[in-house]
Amino acid sequence: MSEITSEMKRLPVVDRLADSQNLKPRWSVPVPGSDLIAADPRATRAMVALMDMEAQIGGAASHFGGPSAFAELMSSLHAIMFAEAAAKKTKWTKLFHFVNDAGHCENGLYALKANYGFAGLTLESLRGFRSVTSKLTGHGEAHLFPEGVLISNGPLGSGLPQAQGLAMADALAGEMNRVTVCALSDGGAMEGEAREAFAAIPGFAAKGKAAPFVMIVSDNRTKLSGRIDQDAFSMEASFQALVSLGWDVIELKDGHNLAACAQALNDAIARARKNPAKPVAIHARTIKGKGNKKAEESKTGAHGFPLKSAKELPEFLTEIYAGSAVPQEFMAWVETVKAREEAASQKVSATVMPTTPGALRLKETKSEKIQVGVAAAMIDARKRGYPVVSVSADLQGSTGVADFHKAFPQASIDIGIAESNMISTAAGLSLAGYIPFVDTFAQFGVTKGALPLTMANLSHAPVIGIFSHTGFQDAADGASHQALSFFAQVASIPHVDVYSLSSSSEAHDLVTEVIETFARDREAGRVPRTSLFFLGRENFPSRMIASGLKHTTASWPLCLDTTAGMKKSVVIAASGSLVPEALKAADLLLNDGIGAFVFHASNVNHPDLAAVKAALGKASGVLVTVEEHRLTCGMGSMLIHQLVQGGVHLKARSLGIGDHFGQSAYSALELYKQHGLDAVSIATAARALA
Repeated sequence: MSEITSEMKRLPVVDRLADSQNLKPRWSVPVPGSDLIAADPRATRAMVALMDMEAQIGGAASHFGGPSAFAELMSSLHAIMFAEAAAKKTKWTKLFHFVNDAGHCENGLYALKANYGFAGLTLESLRGFRSVTSKLTGHGEAHLFPEGVLISNGPLGSGLPQAQGLAMADALAGEMNRVTVCALSDGGAMEGEAREAFAAIPGFAAKGKAAPFVMIVSDNRTKLSGRIDQDAFSMEASFQALVSLGWDVIELKDGHNLAACAQALNDAIARARKNPAKPVAIHARTIKGKGNKKAEESKTGAHGFPLKSAKELPEFLTEIYAGSAVPQEFMAWVETVKAREEAASQKVSATVMPTTPGALRLKETKSEKIQVGVAAAMIDARKRGYPVVSVSADLQGSTGVADFHKAFPQASIDIGIAESNMISTAAGLSLAGYIPFVDTFAQFGVTKGALPLTMANLSHAPVIGIFSHTGFQDAADGASHQALSFFAQVASIPHVDVYSLSSSSEAHDLVTEVIETFARDREAGRVPRTSLFFLGRENFPSRMIASGLKHTTASWPLCLDTTAGMKKSVVIAASGSLVPEALKAADLLLNDGIGAFVFHASNVNHPDLAAVKAALGKASGVLVTVEEHRLTCGMGSMLIHQLVQGGVHLKARSLGIGDHFGQSAYSALELYKQHGLDAVSIATAARALA
């Protein structure tokens, strides 16, 4: 033991993970060639399908392909870890750290744990998957389910370097028998954080600074948008390079052979313990969507859940069990899901449309995703000769940019799952005379893109960003995917304009304006500004124009005035996805004789102060701001600061998110209500000030 280890006393950290003693899988299979009894991978796939359908009926997307690819590997691994702990009569966490970096596969782990009854999970627990009442969130969340999740996951590639830290901590403490095991997808292996850890883990292990380490890579050459080799580039050379980096690589040719998986894992654990200086990587060939032929053959391997109706479940489960009887418990679950789906459809058809003015105003145009306007603006500009190019990081189908890729494949690049690389690549294209667009979820764009965005602007290489799924708009995926600090993380970067979009028509107009301005600046020898557009995920009215609603300026393109004839009035400044709630709040206030000016803060860090000042002058300085962003450094704090700096006297109330993380829910509205951001909450805040 080194001198620093012997003298260093660690602080106590409570091990909150549940114990595995005396737990046996309810649906099990023997592992051929061993005395292990493992959870039946077919049961895992069946439970994942049932969980996903429950969530889908509630309105949340889910994932089947990833957990189905990992089913045999995870069944084998947990059988090995729990069996060793039972044999040594100790808690399994004394022998192993387990980290899941494949966040889209967490539902498979929930199913596996429910099979064991681990952490008290049951079939009934699984039914709430991704709902606002459940701790089983879209991705594993340690802050909500500490008894079942060691390290929160979701942003791919982040778990592996954290697992590296666990192994280095064990080495520092002289605990060289515990094995850190990390599960990683081939898509996650494209991330910069993961590739850095590929080199760092064996590098530090060779110096005696890491305890035994095993990495499991599920390689099916498939990511969200399609096949990795075809859409981006082959990862084969990267995996072959693991040997050169210092890994002891075990090639597992069939990641769905339970006996082969168990043998590979037993060998890996034994090798890592025998020689901690050389970490072990299991390169497992898997099939995304395994268990269903249609899913396996689909371009994305059924990344999301492939079924549209609960009526399809019996046939789906029958195929998973390949001729064997499907457990009665699962078939009974199917019937309850079918009944729930039928009840949900009847409830929708019987719903009475609200008749308040605000509700009618929002129904005057069709609803669609804001992404439609973004893609249309990019396509129109390219057709008009502007050198628009798109650099995406696998999420172009979600951000809407996929339509541009289809129209102009020669001007589109899928860089792979690597957001930092995406932005820096776009910076190079900018310096070469193109108008580069980057796109991803807001959470990844600001967290993994803040430094590249800073360096791009420092290099006079501006880009245009389309960052979707803001705030609680990514309801089902949970806290790891919910960007709640996105304005704060980029609004203060020099030469960056931050926009928040509320409708597809607004998106088309503002994106078009930015493209044209970018081109004019380049042609005049000026450096254009970087423009970052933030937008939601759900459907919104495509054009919010009706009686009393008008466009003002590019900075504040939306203004509702309901103050005529009212003795009291307030100003409501709303951001992006919360504009509809602000409009509804204005109608609620009319019932109390309170008029409202509703402004949409589309240009967040450079607002049109003159328009707001004029409205505040008529509203006795009463201002309510609302956003799905942290109160710290959000739109409200930026606006109020600039107004006060300009000498405006205010009575203000800001609605936003406090010092905490989000969670999963079926829809953003559930979270708006929970966090006091819905129309009723806005109206209540306004009444208190007026």
